[in-house]
Amino acid sequence: MTSTSHTIHWLHHAGQHLGLVPSLGGGVAAWQLDHGPSRVDLWRPWLGATDRYTLASFPLLPWSNRISAGGFEHNGVHHPMTPNRVGEPYPIHGDGWLQAWQLHQPAEDTLEMTLTSQAYDGNPYTYHALQRFVLREDGMDQTMTVTHTGAAPLPYGLGQHPCFLRSATTRLTAAVQGVWLSGADPLPTGHTTEYPPGWNPNTGMDVNGTLIDNAYTGWSGHASITWPEHQLMLTMAVPEIIQKGQNDGYCLLYRPPAGPGFCFEPVTHPIDAFHLPGQPGLRVLHSGEHLTQHIQWRLHTMP
Repeated sequence: MTSTSHTIHWLHHAGQHLGLVPSLGGGVAAWQLDHGPSRVDLWRPWLGATDRYTLASFPLLPWSNRISAGGFEHNGVHHPMTPNRVGEPYPIHGDGWLQAWQLHQPAEDTLEMTLTSQAYDGNPYTYHALQRFVLREDGMDQTMTVTHTGAAPLPYGLGQHPCFLRSATTRLTAAVQGVWLSGADPLPTGHTTEYPPGWNPNTGMDVNGTLIDNAYTGWSGHASITWPEHQLMLTMAVPEIIQKGQNDGYCLLYRPPAGPGFCFEPVTHPIDAFHLPGQPGLRVLHSGEHLTQHIQWRLHTMP
């Protein structure tokens, strides 16, 4: 599971095995658990292709998902943005996933990756970023921080893009209040609290079915994924959302109609927030200011 040009760096701790690929967009190759007599993949494992979308997970910064209209305006200045993925008409997921990161190991249970980005591919963003992964006895703590180092303030957003293996019985549960519907782009076209059939994760939903590539609103910051065949549950918690107690978070679900995996993405803002009223979820950073996303992954044995 090692590419000829991208090396996996492994961290083995607490019965878990985390493989990072710093040179391929600061991505994750695998996160595995020793579970009973076997080793279980918690995220869909990378098989060595250079397409970042085949990674187990990769970082989304300094924004998440798509930006329309050829760029965005901030403080009266238009910042042009160009598409950055073949087949995508809009720039997507920022530029951190397109650059090589540097690896560090500050402790036996911890791996870190850092990136210093200087207006990559003509983007207006200049920043320093840190990813930290800490393996615990009951799961993993994942943190990403971006610090703006440019002279002029800019709006920032963060997210993660984990891909989970799915079986016929895999279920996703997340407390949300609405969903953005979209066109074929798929840019958002309207918001609703009435979910299309099979789209409601509040009481547990099948991660197999028709295409979903949409952002949910009013997220509580909690989610869980269950694999009954392994008697295993993985929970996700985002403290920044939970501590406010306002159920005002955002998450994205990508459920392709075929293939071995699906993506549930914790993000700080909805799709194309740069062109929504008030730019919801985006944070304007001045030079030296930072934005952080914490994710607490916890493992549970199901009865």
